[in-house]
Amino acid sequence: MRTEHFLTRLDRAFARLDREPERPAHLQTPRMSRHRVVLLGSTLAFYLAIVVAVLTTSWLVRLDWQIMFFRPYEQWPQLHAFLDYLVVLGQRGPTAVMVAAWLGWRSWRQHTLRPLITLGVSLLLLNITVGAVKLGLGRLGPHYAREIGSAELFAGGDIFPSGHTANAVVTWGILAYLASTTVTRRVLSVVSAVVSLSVGATTVYLGTHWVSDVLLGWSAGLLILLALPWFEPLIARIEAYVFEVRERMRRRVEAGLVPEPVAVALTPLLSAGGKWQRRRPVGPVAPAAQPVPAATAGAGHSPVTVRPAAHLPRPHVIRSERTPVTPAGSRRPAHTERAAAAARGTSARPVAGG
Repeated sequence: MRTEHFLTRLDRAFARLDREPERPAHLQTPRMSRHRVVLLGSTLAFYLAIVVAVLTTSWLVRLDWQIMFFRPYEQWPQLHAFLDYLVVLGQRGPTAVMVAAWLGWRSWRQHTLRPLITLGVSLLLLNITVGAVKLGLGRLGPHYAREIGSAELFAGGDIFPSGHTANAVVTWGILAYLASTTVTRRVLSVVSAVVSLSVGATTVYLGTHWVSDVLLGWSAGLLILLALPWFEPLIARIEAYVFEVRERMRRRVEAGLVPEPVAVALTPLLSAGGKWQRRRPVGPVAPAAQPVPAATAGAGHSPVTVRPAAHLPRPHVIRSERTPVTPAGSRRPAHTERAAAAARGTSARPVAGG
């Protein structure tokens, strides 16, 4: 029962996606404007400056050690419990689930897969770029530092840049990137900026990241958001490919090239709100059950009914349409004494009163 209910809801969701896109007139795909290119170049320069400052053990590394010795997590202990929950807004798992749920609803309402695919592409770019720099530089965190004043690079760590901060920028910033109106985009941009700044500052307070880690995390996340318009053609091709694969699967099911159990399971995913129905493969029709004439049956035996093979499908008929077991329509077996008496012209039943 639950499976049928789930398949019904899934059928409705895909039926809505199968309709023509009904995007509002003001919903436009962001373009790589000159203003965005300038911001991208400035952010990239800032990103490289931070990396160079850490590699050369400059004043930024000294600032990292000064804040570490200050031990912020010991200064305001009453904030510790709250900040432990606030930092979850930068963890990839919980935030990705929440944002994906919202964008999934957006996809269902707008009859397009673009919001979900955009989220997937941005998270993939985040994992590749941030992960490569983390593993390449191998910086240790404040709690694992071994030499005072050192940048702690190439020591097997993985905290530079801050993954929490970069994830907060991308995950919450994607909501502003996909906003349908200018006002909504501005509001969500402010909200995502406040969240990402709070998460980054919280990691410094808890002592899990250096200040330079957070600065580089902000830059890394912002670079991905600013570069997303370059990936819009790829997002459009992925969406077209998904629906093309779905259409090819429809044709395979209609042609009978998919096993029956698999076809039954795929029907809710391939149907389109009643527009498409799975067609049964055309094949030889099984012969109906034909009774053998009574003359061919042996003496003392009931007529034999020839039934179709077990592996051939038979149409279901109601009780009144079933073929009678005997030519006369009786389900009782033939009586040997009655048959012999009929042959002699006498009755097998005694005459009353004789």
